Amino acid sequence: MNIKSLAEEERPREKLLVKGKQALTDTELLAIVLGSGTRQESVIRLSQRILSSVNYNWNELAKLSISDLCKFNGIGKVKAIEIITALEIGRRKSLQEALKIVSISSSEDAFQLIHPLLSDLIIEEFWVIFLNKSNGMLGKEKISQGGITGTIVDVRLIFKRALELNAVSIIVFHNHPSGSLKPSEEDVRITKEIKEAGNLLKIMLLDHLVVNQTSYFSFADEGFI
Repeated sequence: MNIKSLAEEERPREKLLVKGKQALTDTELLAIVLGSGTRQESVIRLSQRILSSVNYNWNELAKLSISDLCKFNGIGKVKAIEIITALEIGRRKSLQEALKIVSISSSEDAFQLIHPLLSDLIIEEFWVIFLNKSNGMLGKEKISQGGITGTIVDVRLIFKRALELNAVSIIVFHNHPSGSLKPSEEDVRITKEIKEAGNLLKIMLLDHLVVNQTSYFSFADEGFI
């Protein structure tokens, strides 16, 4: 399918002008970012091929590096950079929206706050949100970074920072790059260890979230805490 063979109002740029951005498909959005295809392939077909390789999942596309994107015929470094830039703008927009959350009253609030930080990662990271007595956020901090299958957590670092901030409670979270939301035995162990240490210091562990690209598992909601 060649862009010029489409009715003018169905071409991605013209369609956006006439019908608005919500009317565009994912393929058409990516086509606008790319701008052009090749002599052998239209930008629409190129966009379809790229998106189908990640099952039309933007989060999965955002994990691809420049070298990964350049493996697609028709994508050079310039177009790869344009894709990565567009996705990074979207991630930062989500993060700015999340930062508007000033008080955390549910696992969903916590997830909305931390999801933009972890959704695109291909390695595990462990983070902590520090809260005051009104569940207002005092800060958030990455405690450790590991590999694809795990990361080592030093509980002392968590509570050292909590004491510095005069936090009265914390929420911890980490991602599973595999996409699985099932807590591992190590996840259960470290949750218990953090909770016990917090009890001694009168700093309550409110929740531990396991996060993937689109959803989360809450230890608190599931009765583990």
